[in-house]
Amino acid sequence: MSKVTNLNQVRKARARDEKRVQADRNAVSFGRSKAQKAEAAAQAAKATRDLDGKKRT
Repeated sequence: MSKVTNLNQVRKARARDEKRVQADRNAVSFGRSKAQKAEAAAQAAKATRDLDGKKRT
């Protein structure tokens, strides 16, 4: 005989897992120091400048 599954518990467990994944993503995005954020912004700006400099006219 199969095991009885409480669907409410399954639904809540899935929601908890999704929140945990989102929290991990936010920790990566927002849990950085000011210097790290500035460095990432500088790298993105340089990549944009480099790409714009290689465009054909």
